[in-house]
Amino acid sequence: MKEFWTSLASLMGVWAFCQSIIHTVFPPELRFASVKIFQRIFHWASSYCYYDITEIDGVNTNELYNAVQLYLSSSASITGNRLSLTRGLNSSAITFGLTNNDRLIDTYNGVQVIWEHVVTQRQSQSFSWRPLPEEKRGFTLRINKKNKAVILDSYLNFIMERANEIRRLNQDRLLYTNSRGGSLDARGHPWESVPFKHPSTFDTLAMDPSKKVQIMSDLKDFADGQEFYRRTGRAWKRGYLLYGPPGTGKSSMIAAMANHLGYDIYDLELTEVHTNSELRKLLMKTSSKSIIVIEDIDCSINLTNRKKSNNSTSSAVRSPEGLLTTEMRGAAGEESVNSITLSGLLNFTDGLWSCCGSERIFVFTTNHIEKLDPALLRSGRMDMHIFMSYCSFDSLKILFKNYLEYDEGDIDEDLMEQLKQVIDKAEMTPADISELLIKNRRDKERAVWELLEALRTRAEKKEKGNVINEEEQEKRALETNGFEDDEMFKKFGKQEQREEEFSDEKII
Repeated sequence: MKEFWTSLASLMGVWAFCQSIIHTVFPPELRFASVKIFQRIFHWASSYCYYDITEIDGVNTNELYNAVQLYLSSSASITGNRLSLTRGLNSSAITFGLTNNDRLIDTYNGVQVIWEHVVTQRQSQSFSWRPLPEEKRGFTLRINKKNKAVILDSYLNFIMERANEIRRLNQDRLLYTNSRGGSLDARGHPWESVPFKHPSTFDTLAMDPSKKVQIMSDLKDFADGQEFYRRTGRAWKRGYLLYGPPGTGKSSMIAAMANHLGYDIYDLELTEVHTNSELRKLLMKTSSKSIIVIEDIDCSINLTNRKKSNNSTSSAVRSPEGLLTTEMRGAAGEESVNSITLSGLLNFTDGLWSCCGSERIFVFTTNHIEKLDPALLRSGRMDMHIFMSYCSFDSLKILFKNYLEYDEGDIDEDLMEQLKQVIDKAEMTPADISELLIKNRRDKERAVWELLEALRTRAEKKEKGNVINEEEQEKRALETNGFEDDEMFKKFGKQEQREEEFSDEKII
């Protein structure tokens, strides 16, 4: 044993002597050049190429590093043996990640690539305006040289898209509002946000099932239609108009759309917006994959009738002074009147400014569609008109399942038949029926019977009201006809009297 340690010490001494001779004979520049030549020969002979993706690019965070980290989390949770767990801000899911200096094999279009998470200690900094982390983190991508073109052209773009999708699914939905109008806060944002926790989905939405399937298919085609909109030269947006009586589920429909697509909601309050320029600023600050909502658009702002404005413009043309006054109002109308115009709202939804983002949905709601200007209803602005009607029999079965946990076979057939016969005549909204079911949810049978009585009472009132309205219309028609006959008789009598007077004058 003693001889072994003696021999080892001798070898170490010879190695130290040879190293000192090499440092003396070969300068640092020559040694560095020799290492570079050796690395080039190694890379030329190797069948692999390597790409480093660092966490920090100069002083900015590398977005590709974060995207790779999110993308590999889905594979690491399945194949990894030692993982790191993280949970981001406003996130409802735990993200899996590679630990320090761990490897992972990924497959893309039949090509295998190797990812390695490299963590090294950073050299001490003398002085820096922005202190960097002590550890230097990055990913190293190793691919075969023959697959280089395939990977670099599409694989990295696929990682970015997949990471954005994972980030959107893991992140909580946000509900934005413009409580300050169009003014900016300290961070330069005009919107204020709160977490969006509305539980409404298309499964719980009380409406015709066939109509729900149609809406869900349209939403899916829109979300997957990036290539279609690019090929056709159209802005990647879509408009929905929800109209119908109050309490028919228009707000619940918007929440179901947001939960189905995973989009944020921007609730635009038009009464807080003073000028068209503020409206454009709000639009520019909205993010992609979002739903922009204007509820009760017929009550939000007073959009002037274009026919009246055209008449006023034509009258202004007749007098030079009036024309000058009208032009001055048109030039400074936004600031003096302090209100947005119909033209500004149309440009907001379908003009050039509506193309400053992508994958956005505009939703308008109204209780009186007949009050809206036809320019707001045409295709391109409101592509799909959805009538939110009174509760139907199919919708009633959905409400029974939601509030009473009743399936179709849990209720007596005769009772269901009675409900089916009276539900359309009653014209009750889903909100009214839901309130009755919630009140008696502890006694399910009582809830169903009270609902039947309420529907019958409402149906009888509707029938009586229709009879009274018909009688009033007949009376008005008779009175109108009598009044018209009297007027015609008076006019005819006056005409005969004038003819007689005219003939008498001729005779005289």
